[in-house]
Amino acid sequence: MEHTFHSSQWKWYELDLQDTHLIEKKVKESHEYERWIKQIKKNDNNSINMYTGTPGKENVWGSLIYQQDVEKREENATFHFYLTRKELVTANFDLSRLDHHNAKTMKEKMHHCESPMEGFLVLLSEIIADFLKKIDKFEVKLHTLLWEIKENNRTKILDRAATVDHELLVWKNLLIPIEETQMAVEEAFGEQTAQGAQFKRAICRIDRAKTLLDAYEDEIKSLLNLENLISTHRGNEITKTLTIMTTLFAPTTALGAIWGMNFKHMPELEWKFGYAFAGTLIVFSTVLLYFYLRSKGWMGDLLNTKSKKSFFK
Repeated sequence: MEHTFHSSQWKWYELDLQDTHLIEKKVKESHEYERWIKQIKKNDNNSINMYTGTPGKENVWGSLIYQQDVEKREENATFHFYLTRKELVTANFDLSRLDHHNAKTMKEKMHHCESPMEGFLVLLSEIIADFLKKIDKFEVKLHTLLWEIKENNRTKILDRAATVDHELLVWKNLLIPIEETQMAVEEAFGEQTAQGAQFKRAICRIDRAKTLLDAYEDEIKSLLNLENLISTHRGNEITKTLTIMTTLFAPTTALGAIWGMNFKHMPELEWKFGYAFAGTLIVFSTVLLYFYLRSKGWMGDLLNTKSKKSFFK
């Protein structure tokens, strides 16, 4: 067990899961500790448990995924924690996975914490700070996509919108267990544990991340609704155009079908001006049908040129 931090008020240890001697020693101290050890040896998913049976001996333990690749499900990192009123024990928590500045800041803040609960929230806070730096890159993607949907609405853009939406869900999936853990700490140890300045600052950071992700979620919903509106409008325009073109050429199709029949007696074939008559009849019936559709208002803006300023160009 590596001695990570020690003050007159509380201790933070990083547990080496390969050191069975130290594990057995800690197991003798608490039955819940034994349950935690058994859990972390077979679990790499988010989990949270607590014991509040004996006043003054409350504890919270579990596991948190604190790093997750947005493309590959298997590429993630999980750390395990065991929290009491006197100490914080963690396992598999790799500071090198965090931004160097966040790791340094976390150690500095922990020296000012008055309890392991506050120290644990500082740890969560710096994990969130690492999230926020990566979410800034996500924000750039979202901003770029917002304008590309207007300027170049294609299937590839829809695929990118779905990718961005998935990435947002990954970030929310990481944040929700952290938020639950923060609430579990307050539930187990009481509201008085949340009075420290570092504890309050950590909660504010978690709330800030949650607010940002909620806002981005609303923005993506609006973006997808916009894409759906554009696609629906264009689909309707295409359908309407094909329908009108089919209707306008219906007389030509019908007359061509009639005169294309191989009946023996078709007097029009012998007329001197039969060709001119057929052409005139086709043009007249097509024009007549056009003005009829226009009088009904069914042509709409089909033949109008789209303005360069039109959103649906």
